[in-house]
Amino acid sequence: QQIRWTPLLVLGYLFYLLLGAMVFQLLEKQAETHFRDQFQLEKLKFLQNYTCLDRQALEQFVQVLMEAWEKGVNPEGNSTNPSNWDFSNSFFFAGTVVTTIGYGNLSPSTVAGQIFCVFYALFGVPLNLAFLNQLGKGLNAHLITLERWVQKPGRAQVQWAIFLTTGTLLFLVFPPLVFSYVEGWSYGEGFYFTFITLSTIGFGDYVVGTNPNKHYIPVYRSLTAIWIVFGLAWLALVFNVGADLMEKFLQLKWHKPDLSLAEGATTKLEDEPEQPRIHIPS
Repeated sequence: QQIRWTPLLVLGYLFYLLLGAMVFQLLEKQAETHFRDQFQLEKLKFLQNYTCLDRQALEQFVQVLMEAWEKGVNPEGNSTNPSNWDFSNSFFFAGTVVTTIGYGNLSPSTVAGQIFCVFYALFGVPLNLAFLNQLGKGLNAHLITLERWVQKPGRAQVQWAIFLTTGTLLFLVFPPLVFSYVEGWSYGEGFYFTFITLSTIGFGDYVVGTNPNKHYIPVYRSLTAIWIVFGLAWLALVFNVGADLMEKFLQLKWHKPDLSLAEGATTKLEDEPEQPRIHIPS
């Protein structure tokens, strides 16, 4: 008898979300409280050192800083900071729009830019999905070619092992080394940025090419955008395979067929000649 596993999947999904919420709260809430108290203490010290200011003036200045940050202007440095909207940065931003990464550290501030962004995403997101789909098919074609080269039992497992290992090195292991060197991050921060980007989560807490104290080559963010596109295709394929495996696991676990009927059907098929697999409705 077939057992419906969809309700179990829904319950498992909700349980996974609840588990994540509890763990994140446990790990982050205390640190947030510490940073909030430390920030308030720094504001008090600032007011004590500069008695010409009052709390209201300081809060207004903090609000100005927040608005500048929301508009993509880094409060650090001065007016000589490079523009967020030169061609390289604009190319990178366009990539984050069509890939739906949306870091959130930069967005159009003009009405014309916002309207254009809407229509640009409206056509660009489907175009990006079509492109990634074709890119994924190309990767699959290379996997088929690789499978033909491997003339051993279990070659499918070997091909996937090579595919996963190569992709992991190219998109998850080596790029953090580059980002750590260029951005001054730790390797862990670079790896975190890499995965959060390629998975299109895109928190925006780490973004390449935004430090005003560093000099970047003009094509740095453009090359990063190209790396993101190919990394998206690879990781999306890995996620799809993982989703298929999870569905098959649930089907095998909850859709347990009657083995005696299956054995009987197998014996019958062996005794009878092969019939065309065409179903003609009565």
